[in-house]
Amino acid sequence: MSNRPDLPPEIARRRTFAIISHPDAGKTTLTEKFLLFGGAIQMAGQVRAKGEARRTRSDFMKLEQDRGISVSASAMSFDFRQYRFNLVDTPGHSDFSEDTYRTLTAVDAAIMVIDGAKGVESQTRKLFEVCRLRDLPILTFCNKMDRESRDTFEIIDEIQENLAIDVAPASWPIGMGRDFLGCYDILHDRLELMDRADRNRVAESIKISGLDDPKLAEYVPPAQLEKLREELEMARELLPAFDRQSFLEGHMTPIWFGSAINSFGVKELMDGIGEYGPEPQIQKSAERGVAPEETKVTGFVFKVQANMDPKHRDRVAFVRLASGHFERGMKLLHVRSGKPMAVSNPVLFLAADRELAEEAWAGDIIGIPNHGQLRIGDALTEGEKLRFTGIPSFAPELLQSVRATDPMKGKHLEKALMQFAEEGAAKVFKPSIGSGFIVGVVGALQFDVLASRIEIEYGIPVRFESSQFTSARWVLGPKDTVEKLANANKQHISTDHDGDIVFLTRLQWDIDRVVRDYPGVTLSATKEMMI
Repeated sequence: MSNRPDLPPEIARRRTFAIISHPDAGKTTLTEKFLLFGGAIQMAGQVRAKGEARRTRSDFMKLEQDRGISVSASAMSFDFRQYRFNLVDTPGHSDFSEDTYRTLTAVDAAIMVIDGAKGVESQTRKLFEVCRLRDLPILTFCNKMDRESRDTFEIIDEIQENLAIDVAPASWPIGMGRDFLGCYDILHDRLELMDRADRNRVAESIKISGLDDPKLAEYVPPAQLEKLREELEMARELLPAFDRQSFLEGHMTPIWFGSAINSFGVKELMDGIGEYGPEPQIQKSAERGVAPEETKVTGFVFKVQANMDPKHRDRVAFVRLASGHFERGMKLLHVRSGKPMAVSNPVLFLAADRELAEEAWAGDIIGIPNHGQLRIGDALTEGEKLRFTGIPSFAPELLQSVRATDPMKGKHLEKALMQFAEEGAAKVFKPSIGSGFIVGVVGALQFDVLASRIEIEYGIPVRFESSQFTSARWVLGPKDTVEKLANANKQHISTDHDGDIVFLTRLQWDIDRVVRDYPGVTLSATKEMMI
């Protein structure tokens, strides 16, 4: 890394990261506080508070606001101190893990939020594995310390054991639950005190010189101070000190403790991202690594969101810029179609608002409104034919057939389903025999979300019915063998929205039979979203 040239200052100040966690660990609340401290919003709304004004600002879909969960990854940019943060909020619910998976291809680091009472939960483990595959640096925030939580050492042990990563404490909690006073900032020798009175106020910070400073006794009761000194001595003996290199390589995670709802510990975490987090990194493409300091603009689509504004039926492709300095109005080559594309109204997302992006740099995430030309995995460049790798599409685990309750609306339904397929919200298969469509998803909650969105955004009430098929596999292999297979198994064959052949199966036996009878054909459970 050391022999790379210095990044231009505008690129070097960018920090692009995602927040990952198990549902209900407090991820959306933490996102809100980031926006609050970054000056992007004036008041943070509790997730399930009353009234429109108090709705969370990062959840824009009606269903998200009603249920208090995030189901689509939204991107937000804001300034904090001298840094430019690009924060991508991911769905915590396991039914939407594929969206999260793809989002993690577009960021340089991740913040893992853990509930102080529950520790490492199943979804956290799953998402962590994805970060591990990509060697993403991870910062950990242990939330809800103002409620009864587990012993600090126990939490750290659990992270080290379950996730096989070194944990270096960046701060240390003083008390917990009702007695939670605040934290001792280990990296900067500061005492951070929590103000319970005003949730939107930043906690006060007292500079001290080490744990023997008599000033400590003014703020911390004797019993808690004694315990703090003891625990910190043990922590220094037992736990590794923070090492930025090890963190950037993905072997170590610094951990901060706090309470997002009380705005506590959030500012220290943000300082940590700015100070220690990675600058925009080299992005992998099939041809070569694309370095952020290259002067030519390149980027890739990692998410498509349809109908962000239901009045306009728009579709926004979220593009992570991999290199260069982008300016509004630039003509870029859309590699998949080979056609140039003038990007005349790119948008930057600031919380729930969006504004025109006059310029953007490597590491930024911009939205490009379009009418379906851009799909997940597409590359945009200034002429070079690049294919960015590593954006996966998974075989759905649940399949159901879908019908419009009004038979006259069949054509409209097809259009709606294709939009969702291109957005990556579901897989849509058109069977070669019979009418209708089969929709495949990873988790059952996605059927509710789809039904609700088709009705709200397209005005088509739909009914999902159980299907005879249980899984789908993409068919890969020599053209003539694939055609032979397709002709002999018409009742199993369908096509996805890209026109690729898919084999729908009822039992594992179906898959084994194909592998036995058609050597050379592979039934794949993933499809790389590349051109």
